[in-house]
Amino acid sequence: MAEALGKHLAGDVFESYSAGTEVKPQINQDAVRIMKERYGIDMEQTQYSKLISDIPVPDVAISMGCDVGCPFIGREFDDNWGLQDPTGKSDEEFVAVIKEIEARILALKEKLAK
Repeated sequence: MAEALGKHLAGDVFESYSAGTEVKPQINQDAVRIMKERYGIDMEQTQYSKLISDIPVPDVAISMGCDVGCPFIGREFDDNWGLQDPTGKSDEEFVAVIKEIEARILALKEKLAK
């Protein structure tokens, strides 16, 4: 969700990548559905599950939190947004996490655009 929102809301200021420590067979289908409903973004067309080694070394690194430890990715993390993973939870909880990601991306965009 963060990669899709970063590209959608701040692609004119920075590139967004999302990656993890393991590859999943598909993107969370609740996230796909809700992002399509709210933003018209089809994450299945623009994103895929990838490893940290599959993305460029970042200039800015943000951890979503999601109750997992983050490995070293080639630089220290600039921030940890401390979000809860909404997997298996209600649409309302997904939307709350999406809104938090959106607000933080817009704040990061404003900061980096200066």
